Formats: sequence, structure tokens, C-alpha cells
Amino acid sequence: MSYKAHDTAVIDEGAKIGEGTQVWHFSHIMPGVVIGKNCNLGQNVFVANGVILGDNVKVQNNVSIYEGVICDDDVFLGPSMVFTNVNNPRSAVNRRGEYVKTWVGKGATIGANATIVCGHNIGEYAFIGAGAVVTKNVPAFALVVGNPARQIGWMSAHGERLYFDHEGLATCQLSKTMYHLVEGNHVQPINPQPKP
Repeated sequence: MSYKAHDTAVIDEGAKIGEGTQVWHFSHIMPGVVIGKNCNLGQNVFVANGVILGDNVKVQNNVSIYEGVICDDDVFLGPSMVFTNVNNPRSAVNRRGEYVKTWVGKGATIGANATIVCGHNIGEYAFIGAGAVVTKNVPAFALVVGNPARQIGWMSAHGERLYFDHEGLATCQLSKTMYHLVEGNHVQPINPQPKP
């Protein structure tokens, strides 16, 4: 076995888990799940059938990842954050087979206790603040907070707040990567540095 799982973790037959991944106490990985290399799944994590996690995904304690969710490489899922997969659930109505897909882009961060309403995509390196409720698509590099979540700025790939000048340029203080704000709604790295 090329991954590590705590004795209390339940890994169903048919789940594919990459080399170097760790699965901690009381977590449950269902069949049909694909998890990449060097991921870390904390305590009490549930991963439903059909979920795909890329390489180096960090899933903090008490996170349930439901069918229809796809996370690219380097995604961070904060403690107790929530994905939904049905827009109109009713206990008396069977919605299986009606699950709505949610995609989380490379390097995105979703903060503690945030909720991602299904069917909305999170762009690469976006940053969802703690407790935010996402009810629409989030652009790449966007910083969103609140309920419902609203954009209040931009973040670098290294997780630093970007402050753009009158020419639409900003520099990440950590990596020194320069970014260009195009037409006020799209951020483009100009001289990308290696990932942290």
C-alpha cells in the first residue's frame, strides 16, 4: 500500500489513492473515489463515490465531499467546510442521479465553515473566506467573503492579498510575482514563480 491510513479509517474496495497520501482517524473513502498523490485527509472526513481529488489536496477535519465534486491539484479545504450536491433537497423526494457538479480549480482555498452551493465553480487560486456562502461562480484569484459571498479583492497564488495600482499592476509580497488586472475582472500572472 503506497498510502497511509489510520486503523479507524474505512477505505472501500475500488477507491484509488495515490502514493504518499494520508487518511486520518474515522474517515471514510467510498468506492469509485480517485485521490491523487501526497494528499492529506484529516479526521472524520467523508469522500463520496465519484469524487476526484488531485495531487497535494489538503482536507481538514470534519469535511464531507459529496458526489459531483472535483478538486484540482493543491486545493485546500478548511475545517468543517461544506459542499452541497442537490439544489432542492426534500427528505420525501429521491434526488439520487440529480447531483450537480462543482469544480474547484488548482490552488484554491476554501476557508473553515464555508459553504459551496453546488453547480458553482471556484477558479484557480481563488480564496473563499471562512464562513462564506458561495452562491455563484468565483473567478480565478478572487477573494470572496460573507453570506452570500461577495468579492472584495484579489489574492496571489501564494495566498497574499494583491493591491493593484492605476496601471492594473500588483506584486505578491511573498513571491515577488507580478500580476495584471485585465479589464477589472481577470487577473493574469506576468512572471509566475514556482509554486510554494
